[in-house]
Amino acid sequence: MITLYHAPQSRSSRMLWLLEEIGAPYEIKPVSIFRPMTGEGEGDPGNPHPDQRVPAIAHGGNLAAESVAIVLYLTEAFPEAGLGPLPGDPQRGAYLTWLAWYAAEMEPAMVAAMTGELDRAPMRQRYHAQVVRRIERALAQGPYMMGDRFTGADLLIASALAFGRQAFPESPTIDAYMTRCRERPAAIRGLALDDASGLQQAA
Repeated sequence: MITLYHAPQSRSSRMLWLLEEIGAPYEIKPVSIFRPMTGEGEGDPGNPHPDQRVPAIAHGGNLAAESVAIVLYLTEAFPEAGLGPLPGDPQRGAYLTWLAWYAAEMEPAMVAAMTGELDRAPMRQRYHAQVVRRIERALAQGPYMMGDRFTGADLLIASALAFGRQAFPESPTIDAYMTRCRERPAAIRGLALDDASGLQQAA
C-alpha cells in the first residue's frame, strides 16, 4: 500500500494524478503545510517529509519526498503502468534528462516569472525563453515530451503549466498539450479527489 502525505491544492495534488495513472492501491494521509504564497498554515509534525512539506510517499518501508523523486520511484516500482522507461531501455536517458530539466530549468524559470524576478534580472529572460523553445520543439515531434508516449515527465511538466501558465507566453502548441494531459481519465479523477479534500486539512 502506498501512503500519500497530501495537502489539497499543492504540489502533492499531481501525485493524486500519478497514483491514479498507476492504479495501485493507495491511501491519502492529509497533512497541513505552510503555504508561502499566502503565508498561511504550518508544518505538520506527523508529516515525514524532511521539511514538513508535500509531496511525500511511504511504500514498503521506503520514504520518497519531492515530486521528481516520487515520479521516478513510482514509475520504476510499478513498471506495468508504462509511465517511464526502465534501466536498459534506449529511451531511459531521455526520460531522466526530462526529469532533471524540469527541476533544474523549468521550475526556476516559472518561479522567476511569477515572482517578477525576470524583470529585475534580465539575464534570466534568455533562460526563460529557452524553456519555452524546449517544450515547443519537443511537441513538434509528437503529442508528448517523448513523442507518442505519455510519461512521468509529462505529468510534471503539464501540472506545472496548469499552475503557472501565466508565467509563459501565449502558445497554441502548449495550450493543446495541456488540454491533452488534463483530459486523461486519471488526471480528471485526481483533480476530483483533490477538489473534494478542501483547501487545508490538518492531520
